[in-house]
Amino acid sequence: MKLRTKLWLLLMLSAAFSMVLFGFTSVWIGKTANKGYALFELNPLALSIVDSIEKQPASGPDALKRILDRAHEEHPEIRLLWIDETGMSFYDTAGLNPTFTFHDLAKLMQNMPKQYLTNDDVPIITPATWSGQSYYLLMTIPASAMKQGEVYFLIRTLKSLLTLVLPLILSFSLPYLLALWSFTELNKRIRKLNNALNQLNIQSSSPVVELADSSKDEIGQLTQHYNSMAHRIRSQFAQIQQFENNRKLLLSNLSHDLRTPLTTMLGYAEMIRTGNYSDEKDLQARAKIILQRCRYMDKLLDQMLDISRQDAEALTLRSVDHNVSELTRKIAAEYIMILDGEQFEFDVEIPDEDISIPIDAPLVERALRNILDNAIRYGKEGRYLGIRLKEDGQSVNVSVTDKGKGIPPEHQAHIFERFYRVDSGRKGEGLGIGLAIVKDVALAHHGSIEVHSTPNEETVFKLKLPR
Repeated sequence: MKLRTKLWLLLMLSAAFSMVLFGFTSVWIGKTANKGYALFELNPLALSIVDSIEKQPASGPDALKRILDRAHEEHPEIRLLWIDETGMSFYDTAGLNPTFTFHDLAKLMQNMPKQYLTNDDVPIITPATWSGQSYYLLMTIPASAMKQGEVYFLIRTLKSLLTLVLPLILSFSLPYLLALWSFTELNKRIRKLNNALNQLNIQSSSPVVELADSSKDEIGQLTQHYNSMAHRIRSQFAQIQQFENNRKLLLSNLSHDLRTPLTTMLGYAEMIRTGNYSDEKDLQARAKIILQRCRYMDKLLDQMLDISRQDAEALTLRSVDHNVSELTRKIAAEYIMILDGEQFEFDVEIPDEDISIPIDAPLVERALRNILDNAIRYGKEGRYLGIRLKEDGQSVNVSVTDKGKGIPPEHQAHIFERFYRVDSGRKGEGLGIGLAIVKDVALAHHGSIEVHSTPNEETVFKLKLPR
């Protein structure tokens, strides 16, 4: 059953039930909480007493007194007087037997029904015929014995009934009409939200359906959450899709990066085994190539291990005070030896004084080596490698500079992402994980990594470690 149908049924049933409940509770509360004599009950009571007396006209005064006394016993709050035409009391249940004039009787009825609405006694005069003569039965009821609340509708024609029923219908229907309007608007907003959720497709290239709802209630808040959730899901799916594409590219690159050096190594190893080389110098050259390819494959395996570690858990620091100057000198000396004979220009600038800050030395060394490897791999055409260590009042900065082909501006914002490579083809080596590790190490130390590159002029990577 649809929500709209449910709301209609609920409104109709609640309207009918409320009217029945109103009538039932009004009668029940009137009988239980509003005790006393009702005005419309007094005339029938007086007529019944007069009728009892008129049915026994020949029974004498004693029968009259018995009837009045019995009525007084049943209704002790009511005073009964039997009066003749001259106003003389024939019998008074209170025993006073006063005499009334016409003026007195007229005065009793003068302020009716206003007198009934005050705290005065309520008189009821009923004519009677007894023993062939005219008499009057006067009943006097104290205000305390009357009901404290009564409502009467006097209807002479059906037309006048409409003047009472129409306001009653309007008074009952107005709240339900307002509730129906409110529920209709509520249902419309929920239906829009439901349709938007049905149209949400994280794989679609169409824009996300946004809902405009400025209300501050729960549905308005839910709509705002939907808008932000839809954009967040679309963005996260795009990231996951890009990550999966990068993983597929990683496997393709890895197979190529392992197969190429392995083929070279197998060829040179076979030539050495068969002795197919010209002299000792040729042998050493081929052995050196095999060694370089082995080191390269070892680096690939280390990068694969880094990827698995990054997927498993974040970097864990073990910071102690360490001499950054000595660490940088050691790394620079190693790379000078590695590039010996490659016709590289080295520019190393490290202060003579020691600079010590709390760092995780193995992680920082790994980050620096990744930066240097990246500079050598992609900047070797410039035949320049610069390493500088500087400090200021807030941080220690290690800069690595090369003068190779550089990084195009559109790629500079993405080079620290995992698996991202500027060369999408097979022109470069590596898996696109080295600079991502550098960024993780910098952030783990609450530092940063920056890159400034002018293609074919200069590229500078600056690692900042806070003091």
